[in-house]
Amino acid sequence: MHEIINLARYPIDKPNSPEWVALVEKCRADMEETGMFNLADFLTEEARQIAVADVAPRFEAEAFTHSRRHNIYFKPSVPDLEADHPALREFETTNHTLCADQLIGSPIIALYEYPELAIFLAATMGREKLYTMPDPLARVNIMAYGEGEKLNWHFDRSEFTTTLLLQSAEVGGDLQYRTGLRTATDPNYQGVVDLLDGKDPQMETLRVSAGTLNVFRGVNTPHRVTEVHGDKARIMSVLCYYERPDVRFTPSEQLGFYGREVPS
Repeated sequence: MHEIINLARYPIDKPNSPEWVALVEKCRADMEETGMFNLADFLTEEARQIAVADVAPRFEAEAFTHSRRHNIYFKPSVPDLEADHPALREFETTNHTLCADQLIGSPIIALYEYPELAIFLAATMGREKLYTMPDPLARVNIMAYGEGEKLNWHFDRSEFTTTLLLQSAEVGGDLQYRTGLRTATDPNYQGVVDLLDGKDPQMETLRVSAGTLNVFRGVNTPHRVTEVHGDKARIMSVLCYYERPDVRFTPSEQLGFYGREVPS
């Protein structure tokens, strides 16, 4: 795993060692303060280059292009809001996705299946255990955003999202977010409107470097990736873990996200 993960800097291969505990505590502190943590150069440069060289030429012919209009909630309606409420305004997101069954032999699959990574992530999230998915499509996705494309404002449906940036765009592709905009008891609809209007002074912009592992608590922290420009796509991997084993997408979910169904 030394060929894939920078274990000298991030000793996730040594659970409960003093170095491992210190790293977990730092990640938890960052998560508490900003709603995320970032581990720059988590992926070795060699592994990053191998992963990009494998997928970059394949997006045009093999990837599923997912273009959709959505609001910040990814829901057609919200019970408390009228259909024309400004918090429900729609915008467009477009990305190109390669699924796990298209990534056989990739260092990203080896990384995902490395048991110590799940142990480490569970500790940073304060969870007893995390499991990989058996779903042949959803367990690992690699997504590209090309010229003029972006991931627009949204709250995540799961509490935590784990991503690994494989290639930065020449221009754009920055992460913008607003930590803790809502809570479980306060939806803060006016705060959502202010954010969408560009009037929230607490919105932050972060340019993540290629090779960075990002764990994001996005359920209450809205975020987006800004529009990409230039010849280089923004390429990122999404690693899906759950607190229970054997999580699979339904056939309709597979069809909606990936344009095809593959039984597990």
